[in-house]
Amino acid sequence: MTGTEILDTAVVGAGPYGLSVAAHAGARGSRTRVFGTPMRAWAEHMPAGMRLKSEPQASHLSDPRDRYTLKAYCRLKGLPYAYGVPIPVETFVEYGRWFQQEAVPDLHETDVVRVDREGSVFALELADGSTARARSVVLAAGFLPFPRIPEALAGLQPPQLMHSCAVNDPSSFRGKRVAVVGAGQAAIEIAVLLDEVGADVTLVARAGTLRWNSLPVEVGNGLWRRLRYPDTGLGAGWYNKVLADLPTLFRRLPAERRIRLVRDTLGPAGSWWIRERFEKAFDAEHVRTDTEITAAEPDADALRLALSDGRDLHVDRVIAATGFDVDVRKLTVLGEELRGRVRGLRGSYGPPRLGAGFNSSVPGLHMVGLAAAATFGPSMRFVFGAAFASRTVAARLPR
Repeated sequence: MTGTEILDTAVVGAGPYGLSVAAHAGARGSRTRVFGTPMRAWAEHMPAGMRLKSEPQASHLSDPRDRYTLKAYCRLKGLPYAYGVPIPVETFVEYGRWFQQEAVPDLHETDVVRVDREGSVFALELADGSTARARSVVLAAGFLPFPRIPEALAGLQPPQLMHSCAVNDPSSFRGKRVAVVGAGQAAIEIAVLLDEVGADVTLVARAGTLRWNSLPVEVGNGLWRRLRYPDTGLGAGWYNKVLADLPTLFRRLPAERRIRLVRDTLGPAGSWWIRERFEKAFDAEHVRTDTEITAAEPDADALRLALSDGRDLHVDRVIAATGFDVDVRKLTVLGEELRGRVRGLRGSYGPPRLGAGFNSSVPGLHMVGLAAAATFGPSMRFVFGAAFASRTVAARLPR
């Protein structure tokens, strides 16, 4: 590939959002190319053995005719697909790759290392040494740029400290003492997976008690139940339905209120299907709720963690399953000058300020996925939000 060809749109990232945007944009006649390895973050930055927290019905990538759904893939491969049956991450990765082959054939399987503006077009520098130019760019960066690390752990370095999005092979922790920090699904599931391969795991959670999602009940039986508890990709209930179905209305709320709602809605909780495994494996000594790490320092080849309950915890590794913090300053794939032109909801920082078409303050630069959650709501934190995002963005791309 050379830089002489000018695309209508370059999609940076080949995860669920990037592939869905490209499928819709291509169908509308936009000369669109995706850059990245299909489903790489899901394949390399999720722990093997993980299952999706979202229901199968809320885990489809999006194409204009809904031909390449997760349901269609599972039927094709003879795999389980039903309400209340969690999807293994390995199945989801293979589904995404199948979607790409069927719906997004124009893909350049290499990473974008830098995006700059050159006059009226964007210039992309690629990891394989080639370049590309495009009139518009859709940044589908996913969650990888935004890991949140507690301040008390900020001085530690890998491999002693890892964010949960860097844990791929649980077996590499066999025989090690591990502190997992967090109270959400990522923390609970990683703790279980590590315990099951022979690690000595302690869960440290700021929350006073662990919360668990209940067994999902299909709400399609009876008009009265559907009216009281409408089902959505975010779960049952009218509150979730408003958030799921009205992202354009969400965008009209004050910025700080949107940020709070995204932070507080569907907060940390474990899935119903992992609760029995967790409670069987962990006693009170290995679950420290209402506790924070106040300091961390090396102790020979290990670490000493000072806890807010006055005790110390000696471990070999710490895994911070502490979520993500979206901030435009972390979008380092953008060149420094270009990044400085991207406005955040808090001025020069915070989540990006996006328009109705997921457009940033830089003309032609769009952002989808987690980066758009503070504008369009919590659904952008999940695969479910890809349908709205891809339709909306594709309608505004050049062609």
